[in-house]
Amino acid sequence: MSENNEKAVRAATMMMIITLVGKILGLIRDTMLAANYGISMEANAFQTASRIPRVFFDAIFASAISASFIPIFNENLEKKGKKSAFEFSNKFITLIAIVTVILTLVGIVFSSELSALFAPKYDTETMLLTSKLLKIMFPTVVFTGIAYSFVGILQSFDEFTIPAALSIVSNGIIILYYIFFNDSFGIYGLSFALLLGWAMQAIMQIPSLIKKGYRYKFSLGFRKDDSIKKVLVLMLPVMISTWVQPINLMINSRFASGLYNGAGVSVLDYANNLYTIIVGVFVLSVANVIFPRLSRMTANKDSVFQTVIMTLRILSFIIIPMTAGTMVLSNQIITLIYQRGDFTAESTLLTSGALMFFAIGMLGYGFQIIISRAFYAEQNGKTPFIAGLISIVINIILCALLVDKMSVSGLALASSISSTIYGLTLYIPLRRKYKNEDVNGFALSILKMIFCAAVMVCAVIPVRNLLWDANGSMLMKIISVGASVMVGIIVYILTCKLTKLYEAETAFNFVKKVLKKKS
Repeated sequence: MSENNEKAVRAATMMMIITLVGKILGLIRDTMLAANYGISMEANAFQTASRIPRVFFDAIFASAISASFIPIFNENLEKKGKKSAFEFSNKFITLIAIVTVILTLVGIVFSSELSALFAPKYDTETMLLTSKLLKIMFPTVVFTGIAYSFVGILQSFDEFTIPAALSIVSNGIIILYYIFFNDSFGIYGLSFALLLGWAMQAIMQIPSLIKKGYRYKFSLGFRKDDSIKKVLVLMLPVMISTWVQPINLMINSRFASGLYNGAGVSVLDYANNLYTIIVGVFVLSVANVIFPRLSRMTANKDSVFQTVIMTLRILSFIIIPMTAGTMVLSNQIITLIYQRGDFTAESTLLTSGALMFFAIGMLGYGFQIIISRAFYAEQNGKTPFIAGLISIVINIILCALLVDKMSVSGLALASSISSTIYGLTLYIPLRRKYKNEDVNGFALSILKMIFCAAVMVCAVIPVRNLLWDANGSMLMKIISVGASVMVGIIVYILTCKLTKLYEAETAFNFVKKVLKKKS
């Protein structure tokens, strides 16, 4: 493994650790929401109202920042230097701030209409509460726009620690609210706490930006700036392609709002949030590390392809056993994490079913995140757009077909299938564009990983059945899940060793090298 690759792995590992802490806090946050509000009317209203600004941000600004801003910023940085890159940043952030403020005002004015669009089958009381909470939380769009612009600058300088820690701050604020203020201010106060958390995500990055030499200055010169024009040209196809996830989320929520008197929305959200935590620690950490590097490597197409393929191999090595483990232990995981207070055994049954089917899409999710970054680095948003459009159509069809037969689980399965197809439709053109002999070896490795994961499942199920007691103490539940996970990891690693899996050997050799250096 080259020195540059080692640095990338170390950076990704550090991000995973920090991201994991943030995800654990996010899990605690969701656990406290479930304990205090269960799948009640207030929980449904809050989940929907908090999702709407997130959809607008993901659909518009996440694409501009992650896929458009970083490549152009790096281009300015390498060709013209820091001063030019920072001037471009000032213009971009000013533009983002203006647009997000306007969008926020529109969102507040039309909060009732937006609530009805996202959850058309809510009753009048739930719809009214959703609208009120939305007015409080919509300004998060402004703070997310600024925060992620700052993230783009820091990541371009290979600074990943602070961006990875953003969720720690926001989740920490919400957890503190639950502990000290929830009884006094209820669901409305929770909405303000979420808003404050997002504001802090922008504020906490300022010291690191100052160290890099960046100072924000209000600038309206974006209309004549060629770099801004490049961003806008790239942004449109990329923006459309990144609409896939939020649009699919909205589609699923619309179907879910008609299940269990609106509680289907909360069930779907609890399962999806946990699924995102499980898979996001690895996928997003790796993606955020490699994307700035890919942007700088686009002149060497072979290097881009090799980096993407190696990334997919390592991710598959991790995600495939995670998928199998999550499916086998879905009920136990949901019981352990959520089942307390207003979150009942019935809630667990519904949510665990959704989680099990969400897990099927983990590998597809990983593929689409990594491969789309490769196309964005080349300033190509057309290919992800076409793949995303196919994914949306398939999701709509599957939701309509499965919702009556499988309820919330059917919606989760629809999401997984559409996500997998999205990943595959991105991989095919990538494979055609970059021909490499390693691909055949990759396919064989995937089959070996599936076999190893199947052996792992055969070992985990008896342990789970022997130790698990739904009515047992919290300690025994933790021991049961922990023992099942440990057995699964050991069996998977040993099986990978016996099958001489290339990705396993690569990972083990790297660990040995790191340990040797430390000693």
